Amino acid sequence: MKIGFISATIVDLVSYVDRAPNYDEATTAKDFHIACGGKGANQAVAAKRLGADVMLVSAAGEDFFGVAALENFQRNGIDTRRIFKIPHVSTGVVMIIVEPSGQYRSIFYHGANDFLSPEKILQAADDLKSCGLLVMQLELPLETVYVAADFARKNNIPVLLNPSPMNENLELEKVCPCEFFVLNEIELKTLTGLPVGSLENIRAAAGKLLTRGLKNIILTLGSRGSIWFAEGVEEFVPTLEVDAVDSTGAGDAFTGCFIQSFAQGKKIPEAMRLASKYAALSVTRKGTQDSYLTAGEFKNFCDLKVS
Repeated sequence: MKIGFISATIVDLVSYVDRAPNYDEATTAKDFHIACGGKGANQAVAAKRLGADVMLVSAAGEDFFGVAALENFQRNGIDTRRIFKIPHVSTGVVMIIVEPSGQYRSIFYHGANDFLSPEKILQAADDLKSCGLLVMQLELPLETVYVAADFARKNNIPVLLNPSPMNENLELEKVCPCEFFVLNEIELKTLTGLPVGSLENIRAAAGKLLTRGLKNIILTLGSRGSIWFAEGVEEFVPTLEVDAVDSTGAGDAFTGCFIQSFAQGKKIPEAMRLASKYAALSVTRKGTQDSYLTAGEFKNFCDLKVS
């Protein structure tokens, strides 16, 4: 099954510090690196490294960052024929500050991603029709997300939407036909306006989304695991206990592994179990895509844990 990602292209500028600076204060980084990122791009790379057939619909500037991002996708074996080059605009950039705990802060500049218009989705229609699953996030203009979701519905293509970074202007009725909704607690709280401080709160908030027509809600809880909610279904999946070095991209690692596992025929709980392990392992390494294991590395780890 080919998986189509409709997503942003972003370059990460990552600084590692003892502590994040206060207002009007400068601090010195202990380490720094530049890496290719973007939530959808991260998910696509994770899925591809695990063996998925991946096509990416995206946009990048005709600058140094755009060239680096395109080369990175091609090096990872991703189909890049539908990455649109936008002249006179910077490629998207996110500036990230990582503290010793692995927690981070970030600033996102959309750049060329704002030019991935609904018209460009329709230009990629023939390629998208060959996909068995479409994956989207909210790093793109909402109208583009809505048009892509409608395109998928009309062509009977299941959609996984990761509503991140959260956009309070998201109109749920325009994305409710999605097969999967993968989100975290903050995003669940923002979408529903309900508290999520306890399991009972979470159940109520997830139930509210299900009544809006969403089919499968997968709530990620970081180091506490994840929960699958569907009509008549609630299943908790634990994760591994690890020493976190850098938590950036962990949610994307989860989503990428889940997508690949589901596309390969795994049932939802098993796909979640694999995704939880894969995400946990990613936080033991620095970086986003740099921290993602290949299929062989991940299989060796899983075989070792079993034995």
